[in-house]
Amino acid sequence: MTRARAFRVLCGALGGLLVALGLLAAGHFFRFHTFPYRHPGAENPFPLDAYAVYFAAFAGCALIGWGAGLLAAARSPRLGRGVATASAFALVLAAVQRIFGWVLGEYPLFAPLLRGEAAIFLLLALALVWLRPPRAAPGGA
Repeated sequence: MTRARAFRVLCGALGGLLVALGLLAAGHFFRFHTFPYRHPGAENPFPLDAYAVYFAAFAGCALIGWGAGLLAAARSPRLGRGVATASAFALVLAAVQRIFGWVLGEYPLFAPLLRGEAAIFLLLALALVWLRPPRAAPGGA
């Protein structure tokens, strides 16, 4: 697989995943307010109040936009060079957040998940920077 093809596949897969996760988070807002958890014995493993659901939905909308940008980069890799750099920066920031959460020890139940997510995010960031297309020649050629 060529480097350009690998970049397109990476951007397409990551973009599709982000759009799907964004739709799930944004959709949960409507589910939360339309069909509240009222089933006896069926506990939600992550109980969220209305404020947390609101902010998760907002993050979901942002994920949809980010994913759409990556899907556009997959369609036109030369124009998506900046999207790859910005995405790599966001993934590194997300990895640092997870490492910080793990080091703090406030989330002992999620410690293995936090470490694993940080590693995956850093590998994806490295791949986005490594595979991004070269700069266009001056004059747009």
